[in-house]
Amino acid sequence: MQQIGLEAEVIPSQADETIESREPARVVECLSRKKAREVASRCEGGVVIGADTVVAADGKILGKPADEKEAEEMLSMLQGKVHQVYTGVTIVCCGIPEGERTFVEETDVEVYPMSREEIRRYIESGDPMDKAGAYGIQGQFAAYIKGIRGDYNNVVGLPAGRLYQELKALGCL
Repeated sequence: MQQIGLEAEVIPSQADETIESREPARVVECLSRKKAREVASRCEGGVVIGADTVVAADGKILGKPADEKEAEEMLSMLQGKVHQVYTGVTIVCCGIPEGERTFVEETDVEVYPMSREEIRRYIESGDPMDKAGAYGIQGQFAAYIKGIRGDYNNVVGLPAGRLYQELKALGCL
């Protein structure tokens, strides 16, 4: 948010994150909306932004790995292939009629082939354990990124440029 000149206060959502869809774009759309609306219900004004990001490969949503074995399985699935990162963002401009908008940003990420030893070494760094898809593009895993098609910031977790443009279009800036 600071990167695009916006100050933010983080207010964790207490929304129920149960979803019925298994389609990545619909999942992040639904979760971002639930999060933003729940926080907005507790706010008297301002702008609330709810976001959710998932990594998807071969039609399967990859969350945060539960353990090193699951991290190895995820990274083995991603290496040498293209996968997608989806972020759903919902903006609620409190006090503005028609002041809500939700969008989904999708970015393709191509990962270089990785040996088992490279995967193990990356897991031993501890970096993949708290990240969806078991990697963070902005960290050590950058060594294995062959390319992206779309918004780099989306892969980091928030499509900042698109967010700014949507806020501007809603009249929230």
